[in-house]
Amino acid sequence: MANSPWSDLRIHDAHVHFFSRAFYAALAAQKKLHDAAALGPILNWDIPLPDPTALAERWILELDRNGIERACLIASKPGDEESVTAAVAAFPQRFYGYFMLDPLQPDAVDRLKAAAENPSLHCMCLFPAMHTFSIADPRLAPLLEIASDCGLAVFVHCGAISVGVRQRLALPSQFDMRFSNPLELHPVALHFPRIRFIVPHFGAGLFREALMLADLCSNVWLDTSSTNRWMQYEDLDLRAVFRRALELLGPERLLFGTDSSFFPRGWHAEIFDRQATALYELGIDRATAEQLFRSNLEALLEPRVSYLNSLAGIT
Repeated sequence: MANSPWSDLRIHDAHVHFFSRAFYAALAAQKKLHDAAALGPILNWDIPLPDPTALAERWILELDRNGIERACLIASKPGDEESVTAAVAAFPQRFYGYFMLDPLQPDAVDRLKAAAENPSLHCMCLFPAMHTFSIADPRLAPLLEIASDCGLAVFVHCGAISVGVRQRLALPSQFDMRFSNPLELHPVALHFPRIRFIVPHFGAGLFREALMLADLCSNVWLDTSSTNRWMQYEDLDLRAVFRRALELLGPERLLFGTDSSFFPRGWHAEIFDRQATALYELGIDRATAEQLFRSNLEALLEPRVSYLNSLAGIT
């Protein structure tokens, strides 16, 4: 990061997966292994201790080493709110908490109601292709009403989806791309104007559709995370992607993210380097860089922070 343009910027990473012990335990069970630790030699990754605060402490050291001020931690399996909650509660000034919900599960409403009152959770993450549902399914309306009322942001994964750890473990990924089109979110975003929706990875191969959605719905943000390998589907490079997004949407609704996840790799500094270089080469000024790399995320999550402050009696 030291050699990157704007290396002294205050950085907030909007997309970091919190691969907890519970996450690895679920994978181990699918591999019919006796314990999560058995995945370590297979993956050549570090498997965290059962206490999620230990993983949170490791992330703090990693963020400090790279000069990162704050990160959004995404619980990477449904039902793992406890792990992210423990991490954010231990370091509330360094993390925001995101949780994954499968809205078709019978306990979805109860889980969401509990999350709505949880001061460590800021965003609900939905993966339509992974859990095979349409974001416009009327069954989701009660969940989105709750999110709207309590200021939760809603992350909706669109476009191509692959889970690298599942591929490394040769586990099947029965995803359904028919549910991945960002345009399915259009009527939903219009119907719930108070919800701030996030579409990650610039739409992950459905860039045109993601731009159309965000252009038509001012409550939709795009995050810039991952290697953006989907650019191979089109005649685009990272500078062209940023240029088109900035020209159409302006800088206010783009969120910097890396898609960091596992150790020992840790924070994916190369993603920052590529994005910062592309933006620098486009000639954006420092004020715009500060929006993209920090303040847009703060603005996106402001309704949730305000709601949580009201619960705590903070004015």
